[in-house]
Amino acid sequence: MNSAEIQKLKGLACKARIGAITGTYMAKSGHPGGSLSSADIFTYLYFKEMNADSKNPDDPDRDRFVLSKGHGCPSLYAVLALKGYFPMKELEKLRHVGAMLQGHPDMKGTPGIDMSSGSLGQGASAACGMAAAAKIDGKSYRVYSVLGDGECEEGQIWEAAMFASHYKLDNLCFIVDSNGLQIDGKVEDVAGLCMLKEKFESFGFGTAEIDGHSFEDMENAFNAARNCKGKPFVIIANTVKGKGVSFMENQAGWHGVAPNDEQYAKAIAELEAQLKETEEA
Repeated sequence: MNSAEIQKLKGLACKARIGAITGTYMAKSGHPGGSLSSADIFTYLYFKEMNADSKNPDDPDRDRFVLSKGHGCPSLYAVLALKGYFPMKELEKLRHVGAMLQGHPDMKGTPGIDMSSGSLGQGASAACGMAAAAKIDGKSYRVYSVLGDGECEEGQIWEAAMFASHYKLDNLCFIVDSNGLQIDGKVEDVAGLCMLKEKFESFGFGTAEIDGHSFEDMENAFNAARNCKGKPFVIIANTVKGKGVSFMENQAGWHGVAPNDEQYAKAIAELEAQLKETEEA
């Protein structure tokens, strides 16, 4: 990637964060912290990595995406809107009764969502099923799934990892949004989960560990994933919970709390300043 492409992705990620904060503020509920930490990953996936076209969302040959940590959907919705799947105004109705965008992804109600998710651990298994189906059907599409590091405390994640390795699903790529925090505090304090890269390697995965806010790192890691043959791949993306909003960064309390009026104004001002910087660079 050249510098212009990187600046464009940074700008899109800023807009995704603005959309996520706006959505949770308007809903008076939601999960801003993990949405902000994942925003760069979603941006890279939909604007650089994946074969996904909003004009043909049901293309049988499209790449698939599963947000296993379903509560992080506000920034995913914003990226889908930026990609053209639905209007940005829909973000203002997040979690409202009858609205398109609910608190967790709904494949039946939201264009661009390939799998409903929210029960932690289950999205990884669904992604494995999609990747296995591609192999059985002789299709070339790839499957991507974002997991949370706290979510990796779920046993089903490791059952899915065993399945993926056993069936040599080299068309599958997990991305762990490793921000170090979950609803009850630090991941290391809740369950002592550590050495994620080594854990996945022991399950037969190809691995990469990156700065989850660096688009250059992402490019290298996703290239490695596509070139990895005979086994699935996982990218451990080290991120900052609440990234982009100073008072939310590295604060577990922002896992599932919406900003009030004053906090919303401050957050939007910070994000808009960052967006202006990317546009002027």
